[in-house]
Amino acid sequence: PVFICIVAVVIVGFLVTYVVPQVAQAFTSTRQQLPALTVAVVGLSAFLRQWGLLLMLGLAAGGVGLAWALREPAFRLRFDAAWLRLPLIGRLARGYNAARFAATLGMLAGAGVPILKALQAAAETLSNHAMRADALDALAQVREGAPLGAALAAKKRFPGLLAMFARLGEQTGQLPAMLGRAGRQLSGEVQRRAMAAATLLEPLLIVLMGLVVLAIVMAVLQPIIQLQSFVR
Repeated sequence: PVFICIVAVVIVGFLVTYVVPQVAQAFTSTRQQLPALTVAVVGLSAFLRQWGLLLMLGLAAGGVGLAWALREPAFRLRFDAAWLRLPLIGRLARGYNAARFAATLGMLAGAGVPILKALQAAAETLSNHAMRADALDALAQVREGAPLGAALAAKKRFPGLLAMFARLGEQTGQLPAMLGRAGRQLSGEVQRRAMAAATLLEPLLIVLMGLVVLAIVMAVLQPIIQLQSFVR
């Protein structure tokens, strides 16, 4: 999908900034009224030619500003929490972080590390700071005597599957094995969802690129057809 997006941007940028201005210049000399689609594409071309560089610099500056703002813990926490609420990406991020957390916690617990230290280390592996804060809050509850499954169940950002396996592991005395199983299951689910999203996204991007190119081509062809009709 990323490669398709790059190709689409390059092709559309070339058509809009190079091909369309030449065609527009050719038809401007005829002094005929251009179709609405052609006028819109020509206007977009003029805007990109005049402000495209500043727009790119603005986007780059925005990216640098966002990266700088993410160094602030409070902003990073709000940003990561909002990221988890996104329709598809948020679900993948929750599953990925939960799988890493479960696998790390199960491995450490199986190696004999005390559960509090294992929870602390597993929480530090989470790349999403909102889920990391939830894991540390669960750690505080476990330190006060709450069961791990109940502490994780209270954190809605973690999948319910993780809390269920943790509770089952505590009841059967096989917590490391159950946490490892939860990590593998969550990881497999994330991989399946990512593959399904990529499989669906590629044809959608190709269709979208085709529609954009078709609109540009129609914007070029409509004045030609109109001019032929006028000559006849």
